Amino acid sequence: MVRYAKLQLAFDFKATQAELTSARNEWQPHLNTYHYSGSWKVLSLRSPGGSHKNIIPDLIGQSDFLDTAYMGHFASVKKLMASLHCPIMAVRFLNLQAGAIIKEHTDAELALEKGEARLHFPVFTNPQIEFYCEKDRIFLNEGECWYLNANLPHNVSNNGDTDRVHLVIDCKVNDWLKAIIESSGEIAYKKEDVDENMIKLIEELRYQNTETSNKLAAELEEKVKTIRAGNPAV
Repeated sequence: MVRYAKLQLAFDFKATQAELTSARNEWQPHLNTYHYSGSWKVLSLRSPGGSHKNIIPDLIGQSDFLDTAYMGHFASVKKLMASLHCPIMAVRFLNLQAGAIIKEHTDAELALEKGEARLHFPVFTNPQIEFYCEKDRIFLNEGECWYLNANLPHNVSNNGDTDRVHLVIDCKVNDWLKAIIESSGEIAYKKEDVDENMIKLIEELRYQNTETSNKLAAELEEKVKTIRAGNPAV
């Protein structure tokens, strides 16, 4: 399971910074106040139904994602979207203002292995941002692109004096996106535990001692070795 990965996707963050600064935007407070303290705001560019007030990507009964009126202000975002060769769902700016904290939480089912991926494009940030995925601190710099497994526990603190703004794009996983993520040069995997039932199955297959059972046992043994060795991490 991929925990997070830095992706080689071109992003003109300087243009986005300029567009975000010059446009008159109607930011909406994030709805789930239980999960944060301070100010956390959302500017929706693509949402269920196309309303800029729809800031939650998975509203029940609205599966059609459409551009909001604000998308027209951001040519750099539209250019970025055109370079993503996968189905795009929600597109939002998330502004975690100075001093705000997002408490540890999970976003259920939002992971590569579940068929949906959340991409983060930092637009404005500062060195005092502390982003953790499963207690592992990750440094996300302006102009980069990161896939973050939101199905895992994560939390963020803005301990700086400036706001942190990320462009966040939720995508449907296809072969193109899967390849982009898995080919990352900076990727972290979640170590798996060896299922004891797998060990018992290997023993049973070896006991049968047939060509087919020995072949299956060998394949499972290789999987056990990989799991126990752990996957490469950044």
